[in-house]
Amino acid sequence: MKIFLFILIAIAFAACTQNNAGKTETTSTNTTVKNVDTVVPDSVGIIGSFVGPFGDNKITILITKNSNDSIQGTSIVGGNDRPFVGTYTITNAVYKIIAKEPGDNKYDGIFTMTLDNTKPTALSGTWKPYQQNAHEGQKVFSLQRLSFTYNPTVGQFTEASTRLLKEADVENLSKLELQDIRNTIFARHGYCFKKPEFRQQFETEPWYIPNTTDVTKYLTELEKKNISLIKKYEKYADEFGDDFGR
Repeated sequence: MKIFLFILIAIAFAACTQNNAGKTETTSTNTTVKNVDTVVPDSVGIIGSFVGPFGDNKITILITKNSNDSIQGTSIVGGNDRPFVGTYTITNAVYKIIAKEPGDNKYDGIFTMTLDNTKPTALSGTWKPYQQNAHEGQKVFSLQRLSFTYNPTVGQFTEASTRLLKEADVENLSKLELQDIRNTIFARHGYCFKKPEFRQQFETEPWYIPNTTDVTKYLTELEKKNISLIKKYEKYADEFGDDFGR
């Protein structure tokens, strides 16, 4: 009887030991997975629009895609947009980026940039042209991240984006006034103007954020109709000159 009781106690002890061992292993495994998850950096923060001075011009750097350690985007200077591709590394939450423009334009070059993920509003770095005699050479820049949001009520001539224009609204306007209305519609969508006079006109506006070189897919149906009407009267202004408008 004593021998039988001893055997039962031994079996119970062994089962308890195995259960405890299993719980310890499970806890250890979960802790390891949790630690791995917390050190993986959030790479989404690299995507965005960054704007600021670039020599005598203003530059917009649009980082549009990232995958693993590579990025794609566009640089826009003086209305000239150039695609770039590059790679990046992350050390202590700081992105170090090298991005290259294609090289088939004499003004193309290489960007070397830094973005601190703990202070993700600033992108700083240098740009070096492939052709050293293309212009004044390397540029140093510090850009600010800007979030573009379409707002039909910013700027002048807000009615061109908020209601359907009538002929009476535009028939007595000069060609310059008509151009201003049309360009303001484009500027609300972040259009990067190629002509220096238009670019300089809107770059002083706090609401204007260069964001794209093609606004056709962003225009509302109302704006498309208003632009069509405005362009018709711009054509009249070309044909009739001083006899047209005020």
